[in-house]
Amino acid sequence: MAVAPLSQQEIEDRLSELPGWSLDGDRLTRSYRLDSHVAAACLVVHVARIQDELDHHSELTLGYHSVSLAVNTHSAGGAVTELDVELARRVEAVAPAHGAR
Repeated sequence: MAVAPLSQQEIEDRLSELPGWSLDGDRLTRSYRLDSHVAAACLVVHVARIQDELDHHSELTLGYHSVSLAVNTHSAGGAVTELDVELARRVEAVAPAHGAR
């Protein structure tokens, strides 16, 4: 399925609905702080499942008490698309259950 790049205005509009997410170059990015390394690892596993469901994968980094994501759509030339926004929305929906802030 082909996905079209979002315009700068469309990206800004989507980001206004995703607190904590930002545009860093050509990627949507977000970092979360968690109370423990185990909580962070659990969030990584949950995000990995979401990414497999969407068949869309971010750069996902596990830190000591943190998780960071950076995502764009390679099939759209590395641009930000609705697929990236959907991944961000899905992650935002599950992150609080892991104590992420």
